[in-house]
Amino acid sequence: MAVDLKKARARMVIEQLERRGIKNARVLRAMRSIPRERFIPPELADHAYDDGPLPIGGEQTISQPYMVALMTEVAAPSDTEQVLEVGTGSGYQTAVLSRLSAHVFSIECDQRLHDRAAATLAAMSINNCTLLAGDGSLGWPQAAPFDLI
Repeated sequence: MAVDLKKARARMVIEQLERRGIKNARVLRAMRSIPRERFIPPELADHAYDDGPLPIGGEQTISQPYMVALMTEVAAPSDTEQVLEVGTGSGYQTAVLSRLSAHVFSIECDQRLHDRAAATLAAMSINNCTLLAGDGSLGWPQAAPFDLI
């Protein structure tokens, strides 16, 4: 039996985020709106809202939903800020940040992950993100300054 992913996402927000103390309504709304299953291999879709990281290829993982929410809540992006994210990975955190900030600039060192994240974000019509394949330790001077990193 296939998992009802919409219900699983709603349950994840309540059980994994709200019950652990995530309070920011904007963060909770963003987490409710982004389908995590779009950012993982299709064969793992039934596990999209499990309470843990999942492999995304290139020996990388998509972060646990709680960690994404916690990092986002602590960073507290505003809808007028430009954000630099180092480590795009699957693009899930990028998508969450896109709901909360004016523009997200995200750097990924693995070309395959970069390409996949760019395709996923484009397919979801998330247009306030610019992705770069490269070394995040060098920053992104051409796009600076950033309000949040």
